[in-house]
Amino acid sequence: MGVIFKRYLDVAPAHSGRIFGCLDCKTHFSTSNDILSKAFQGQYGKAYLFNTVINVAEGVAIDRHMTTGVHTVCDIRCVACNAVVGWKYLTAWEPCEKYKEGRYILERNCIVEVP
Repeated sequence: MGVIFKRYLDVAPAHSGRIFGCLDCKTHFSTSNDILSKAFQGQYGKAYLFNTVINVAEGVAIDRHMTTGVHTVCDIRCVACNAVVGWKYLTAWEPCEKYKEGRYILERNCIVEVP
């Protein structure tokens, strides 16, 4: 295994955002400013839709049947501890779901607010 390069987020007081990271190792993933919706359901409960996420590795693309239709997604894992923390939407087959493409779901019970 090689060296793990992690990026760190800094939320300036003017933006009043919060940093979300891995529940297990606290590796930074995204900020509250990048949350598009808190109304999603993950495999393990509540989930948030994020515009951008860092420090994750993408798995193999698969077609997954979800409540809103079929989507091509890939699981995302923390680059530091390898925990599965959610998935990335690659393709949405329903026209009204296209806004999800390229966006990320982070499972609420897999992330924590990092001080």
